[in-house]
Amino acid sequence: MRVLVQRVTAAEVRVDGEIVGRIEPDPQGLVALVGVTHDDTEATAKALADKLWRLRILDGERSAADMNAPVLVVSQFTLYADTTKGRRPSWSAAAPGPVAEPLVDVFAEALRALGGTVATGRFGAHMHIDLTNDGPVTLLLEA
Repeated sequence: MRVLVQRVTAAEVRVDGEIVGRIEPDPQGLVALVGVTHDDTEATAKALADKLWRLRILDGERSAADMNAPVLVVSQFTLYADTTKGRRPSWSAAAPGPVAEPLVDVFAEALRALGGTVATGRFGAHMHIDLTNDGPVTLLLEA
């Protein structure tokens, strides 16, 4: 599992012009783009959610847990693109939807269980994400 994390001051995701997820941090929140591969498990998803929740990347070296910062979780299979050959990425390392979707849901639910305010995108949809990256701070978490 890969989670590309961005520290933000605002973020929302739209599908067909409709806002399906939005966070309005005060002052900061996180956007988590979540990619799933074939051997990921619920334990993997829960462990990465815990790591994200406690990662000290907000102002003053504080975590989302410290600041009760909201998180926008969006599925992102392209995090497993293989671009080593040619000009067309291979998606073979990305788990198929029936495997990936439940694990993205487990990730979001694990954040909620830790006390997080979590908004989400819509799995499998063509999404438009508007965000204001703060810093900029962008990190890749892997398990």
